[in-house]
Amino acid sequence: MDMYGIILKKREGGALTRDEIEYFVKGVTDGSIPDYQTSALLMAILWRGMDMDETYALTRAMKLSGDVVDLSGIDGIKVDKHSTGGVGDKTTLIVAPLAAACGVKVAKMSGRGLGFTGGTVDKMESIPGFKTALEPEEFFKQVREVGMSVIGQTAHVAPADKKLYALRDVTATIDNLSLITSSIMSKKLACGSDAIVLDVKCGDGAFMKNEEMAAELSNMMCEIGKADGKKTVAVITDMNQPLGNAVGNSLEVIEAIEVLKGHGPKDIEELALKLAGLMIYLGGHAKAADEGHEKAKAALENGAALEVFRRFVAAQGGNPGIVDDYKLLPQHSIEKEIRASSDGYVAEIKARGIGLASQHSGAGRATKEDEIDLSAGIYLSKKVGSAVKKGDVLATVYGNDAGKVERAAAEAEKAFKISDKAPDAPVLIKRVIGL
Repeated sequence: MDMYGIILKKREGGALTRDEIEYFVKGVTDGSIPDYQTSALLMAILWRGMDMDETYALTRAMKLSGDVVDLSGIDGIKVDKHSTGGVGDKTTLIVAPLAAACGVKVAKMSGRGLGFTGGTVDKMESIPGFKTALEPEEFFKQVREVGMSVIGQTAHVAPADKKLYALRDVTATIDNLSLITSSIMSKKLACGSDAIVLDVKCGDGAFMKNEEMAAELSNMMCEIGKADGKKTVAVITDMNQPLGNAVGNSLEVIEAIEVLKGHGPKDIEELALKLAGLMIYLGGHAKAADEGHEKAKAALENGAALEVFRRFVAAQGGNPGIVDDYKLLPQHSIEKEIRASSDGYVAEIKARGIGLASQHSGAGRATKEDEIDLSAGIYLSKKVGSAVKKGDVLATVYGNDAGKVERAAAEAEKAFKISDKAPDAPVLIKRVIGL
């Protein structure tokens, strides 16, 4: 077996065997296959595609390229949740406490943000003292006792994906559903949960630009999850405008807490209850998804989820006092308002534009090495459909660097479109796949 033959076979449209794919992934992981041959095969895959058997073989080999977390020491069905990335998406900080309050065990590994999409780890690190790295036994003990833990993903989970993604990023081979699926699912399957709820975004601020593309990806990921013995469900959701009102790190932590207090934006509350309801159902604590939704709603209304959040923060070294005093979180020193230039209705808020503006404010990073300002970001005072008068505040940019705030404000202003006519109400939750 050699890489030349494997590349040629795929170039000619042949299906690779499991042994050939495992040989390839092993060589990528240990460095024995040079980048030029890896890149050539990635391009051949992009051109010729992969069938479901090949996609599963690739996902499985990538999963086994590093550590596979064993959660068997935690009683019950463990349920994970993953978002394909969006703007203002702080759902993990809401959904995990909702599910845990209803008896589901949530042992989650999350990533950092890059570009215009935020990372859960960055948001959590805006909480004073919060530890995003725990020893395995600490992690398991917390899940058993609190019901949930969220930590940063280690470099030992699916290391082949890190190497392959770096090459895909610079060789124009990102856009292939099999490669996208294997990248996402290899990490999720390696994290060891028994069931997975996927939040697949579509629209301006998402990788999948329309619902059809999102559905195709969702179906493939659900099939791969089930082939690996995991109950897997995908929810296709809108990302044409930011989710909620806050985009940043500490700003999103505050909004997550407000949702758990019952005072948050209705769009993110709707999505959080949907995702948590599915997790409760897959976790065996409801007989149907609708019953799971009702249980999640009850945990929100009676304060049980907020209490889990307090315990979660304290267990990971954070100051639970942030729940009652937001001034304990990182503070900004500069703010700039964006105002409506005419009367009318907000017809559009481009999620990608707001995401880039948030990045420019200091809240995001262009490269993995960039330092971020945990207090920076954008708060939307209006959403799509809102009626506005000339001079009304549309959004406010926060930060600690005047130049960055000005640049972010200019970017954010371009994301808004005001129209004479009220637009149709956006549909947040498009459909559920794999239920």
